[in-house]
Amino acid sequence: MPILEYRCLKCGNSYEIFHKVREVKKDIICPSCSSVKYKKLMSVPSIATSSSSGDSCGDGRCDDGGGCCGGGMCGMD
Repeated sequence: MPILEYRCLKCGNSYEIFHKVREVKKDIICPSCSSVKYKKLMSVPSIATSSSSGDSCGDGRCDDGGGCCGGGMCGMD
């Protein structure tokens, strides 16, 4: 269920639309001016890199205090 981001070509407003299955062109209407002229934008996905407990690995295996999961090298820096 994708959430896609668009920019209205009439008023310049950026907005997101939640599509239930796939992109449906008739659903893409600017909420500010009701225009159907738009440009699809590329969005960067959000990725969580730590857990709510505050450890840097997210799985609780960082008890040695050496940074991320034993060796101090995450690969996700």
